[in-house]
Amino acid sequence: MSNKIQTLSGYIHEYSKSIQDPENFWSRIADSFHWQRRWDSVVEWNFEEPNINWFVNAKLNISENILERHLFILGDKPAIIWEPNDPGEAGRIITYRELYEMVCQFSNAMKAHGIGKGDRVIIYMPMVPEAAVAMLACARIGAVHSVVFAGFSAQSLSDRINDCQATMVLTSDGNFRGNKTIPIKEIVDEALKSAPSAEKVIVLQRTGQRVDMQDGRDIWWHDAITGMAKENKAEIMDSEDMLFILYTSGSTGKPKGVVHTCGGYMVYTCYSFQNAFQYSIGDVYWCTADIGWITGHSYIVYGPLLAGATTLMFEGVPTYPDPGRFWNICDKHRVNQFYTAPTAIRALQVFGTEPIEPYRLDSLKVIGSVGEPINEEAWHWYHDHVGKGKCPVVDTWWQTETGGIMISPIAGVTPTKPAYATLPLPGIQPVIVDNNGKELTGNTVEGNLCIKFPWPSMLRTTYGDHERCRQTYFSSFKGYYFTGDGVKRDEDGYYRILGRVDDVINVSGHRMGTAEVENAINEHPKVIESAVVGYPHEIKGQGIYAYVICDMEGRSEENLINEIRETVTKIIGPIAKPDKIQIVPGLPKTRSGKIMRRILRKIASGDMANMGDTSTLLNPAVVEQIKEKALTPS
Repeated sequence: MSNKIQTLSGYIHEYSKSIQDPENFWSRIADSFHWQRRWDSVVEWNFEEPNINWFVNAKLNISENILERHLFILGDKPAIIWEPNDPGEAGRIITYRELYEMVCQFSNAMKAHGIGKGDRVIIYMPMVPEAAVAMLACARIGAVHSVVFAGFSAQSLSDRINDCQATMVLTSDGNFRGNKTIPIKEIVDEALKSAPSAEKVIVLQRTGQRVDMQDGRDIWWHDAITGMAKENKAEIMDSEDMLFILYTSGSTGKPKGVVHTCGGYMVYTCYSFQNAFQYSIGDVYWCTADIGWITGHSYIVYGPLLAGATTLMFEGVPTYPDPGRFWNICDKHRVNQFYTAPTAIRALQVFGTEPIEPYRLDSLKVIGSVGEPINEEAWHWYHDHVGKGKCPVVDTWWQTETGGIMISPIAGVTPTKPAYATLPLPGIQPVIVDNNGKELTGNTVEGNLCIKFPWPSMLRTTYGDHERCRQTYFSSFKGYYFTGDGVKRDEDGYYRILGRVDDVINVSGHRMGTAEVENAINEHPKVIESAVVGYPHEIKGQGIYAYVICDMEGRSEENLINEIRETVTKIIGPIAKPDKIQIVPGLPKTRSGKIMRRILRKIASGDMANMGDTSTLLNPAVVEQIKEKALTPS
């Protein structure tokens, strides 16, 4: 199946066709998949309600399009190469035929334990092949999966189980990560004390550590699949049936469940994967993300496997046992396309080029970046030292809500420019609007990034709260999907993403709502009030800076700060732990009580020169007090 663009003139031609006649364009792309019933119409939509339907009344199963569709030609080809955390442990290679059997067997096990179409299943697992098997098994029987990153706390896990009323949790005894062993079954046990909907837990044996198994609720994975047939008939799904829910932080304290559906997500993730990375059958592709994030869904599991690719899964971290681990794996498995985050690149840059020098990296053809805008210095380091100056850098912009890559170079086709996501993929219609919603045409403009026409993999709703979806994405600028990002378009028409314009911080490519972190900080009994902002961080892109008003009686500042960090870790997880906590006498507020985050962001980033007019604040003197004791940016 070839929907691959291979020349710049081909891109211009395809893009033009996709804008002039989107329905015909997407119909042609979708024709390469296996449908049980073809669609009545390609798309029906409005952005007011919003109500978006792709491939209306079509029937399919996404796992059939990964498994049965590839069995005849690719059955003996590797589908998943698994590289364990410990380089001394044997890895695994799973062919498409073996993956088919594993998915069918686990599908039958889930059905035997009462899971069926429409049921919600939480996946809280390490980066092992069984995590991908779990996702595909859910998709095969029509259950809705919700993967939760296995670094989130028991409370975060419990919140997600309760929000979607999940009836089953899939987990493991523990999780190897660098030199640590994380007891994730214990975290599940704690979460389920306040999440009564989950009646069954299937536990994969990974670390071999002792865990408590609750009679009638907990089942070992190996026991669950014993005696189960290795074949099974996939459930026929409607194109708009839910495929998965993925929770992402918003600007309110409650995480929101972004809903993706079967047909459009299938078409777009495969199409965008093939084009952005210029994947060819036989290549080895590696995305270093975790399946707990959208990148893992779209570009470790669904997109690559739909394209018949060999996808590499890595359990560990880039610096274990040494900072050459990524490059060791690239050489060991002859990786052709490598996709990682600017955070990882910057973290490895700190070690210089010495950890790279022992490795040839001559198999690499494409190197990609995901999760946040990549700064120029990191771009050049990545291009020169990892790509050896010969690999195009595919700097991709997209979101949990978009489902797939939206603005990105097409490897070897689009001329690249450091720190620019370059041009939209065919079918994507970005616009820049000013704060009044007026579209800014032409080049050399800057404003809010919106999309004016739907695309197949876009979110359909937020689970159980459609009004929240409308308010968050479709109410700011009438008639547009608002991304929440600022952007500029340069003289060549290239897009450069400038970061969030709302109260969301992008920490290592993972979005954290400021309200969610504040709510966790405020749980500490000595905290009176807090305000959280992002600030430039040389490794993570953005760090979390918390301004906290506390009752200091009987406590030292140092102890209190440590306790606040521990509170956030317990409630959300280590990823949300503030990098800097400044105890302050007050917060800058308007007379209506609104915290002036603009001022706090400036202080956090070390920009003390121009605070703007502070005379209208309820308490202007507090700004000087905060500035005086501000923590040095890093």
